[in-house]
Amino acid sequence: MTLLTALPAALYVELPALLPAAPVTGVVTEIPSPSEHTWYLGIFPLRAYALAILAGIAIALWMTARRWKARGGNPEDVLEIAFWAVPFGIVGGRIYHVLSSPDRYFGENFSGGGDPVTALYVWEGGLGIWGAIALGAFGAWLGCRQKGVRLSSFADAVAPGLLVAQGVGRLGNWFNQELYGRPTELPWGLRIDAEHVVSNPATGVAYPEGTLFHPTFLYELVWCFLMAGVLLFLDRRFKLGHGRVFWAYVLLYTLGRVWIEMLRIDDAELVLGLRLNVWTSILLGLAALVVSVVLARKFPTREESVRLRPEGNEPSAGSPAGPESDPESDPEPEPASAGTGAAAAEPEEVKTAAVERSDADSSART
Repeated sequence: MTLLTALPAALYVELPALLPAAPVTGVVTEIPSPSEHTWYLGIFPLRAYALAILAGIAIALWMTARRWKARGGNPEDVLEIAFWAVPFGIVGGRIYHVLSSPDRYFGENFSGGGDPVTALYVWEGGLGIWGAIALGAFGAWLGCRQKGVRLSSFADAVAPGLLVAQGVGRLGNWFNQELYGRPTELPWGLRIDAEHVVSNPATGVAYPEGTLFHPTFLYELVWCFLMAGVLLFLDRRFKLGHGRVFWAYVLLYTLGRVWIEMLRIDDAELVLGLRLNVWTSILLGLAALVVSVVLARKFPTREESVRLRPEGNEPSAGSPAGPESDPESDPEPEPASAGTGAAAAEPEEVKTAAVERSDADSSART
């Protein structure tokens, strides 16, 4: 048997073990879930969720550096600002997740029946995007202030990369088999292992084995990638500035997050019958719409410079600002010395005597 005839036979034997079961037609009718979410490099765990988050951050930084340079900024600023923004964003995202889903950590109605220590287990999933954006923006503001650049300009540069990072990060939910949607019979239904299947929120009864669910991780991934493309198009077409790209990001993301969130069946806080994240998305979407309209009227064109002050004039840490930062700090002119004053007074005295002689001559002639 030659290699060319043996290879197809080998693939026929191996592929069924790798691919999900499919009908005789050969069309895949479900999305399998990964069997592993953690691998070990010696004693060091490599967790798929953390890798997805880090990959998203890396892509966002790369995109932001290119966009920042195109806007006239220094690409090296991006890493230094990210040094502030990323840690703040991770902490903010975790705080929002814990507060919006408190039962697991503090028990129902904060009864103390939960496990508060697990709030520190970030690798198990759970980063709320709005907490990440809020504290991440604060960290970015600190970094922008240090570099002497506009926060609004940096937010515009980072917005499309944020969407891509969020989409890539959703792959971590796929590996963890979490945050999926309600049952579906669509061809792309997601298969979840029995130990990860949640109970029906309406009845409290576990879903039967073999139930397929909406792959909300995939919906959000596709939505984020598409909206990132929309942002890039709008920014290139209309030269948006003064934070308009960022607020367009908030508006576009919340439009998708509302319907995706309403598909999910994981535990969440309910407010007036709707999940807390649905209300958050609605309110933030409306706010983003209002702010976008106001900014469009006030700033129809992009800012000329991303800098708050000329490059090279940043005050060093712990030192007061130079004279340029305070126009009233110019030193008073030193008083003239006695010798200089006398020398300066001589021309004035000569001039006075000449005037007096001229007046005397005029009187005599009169």
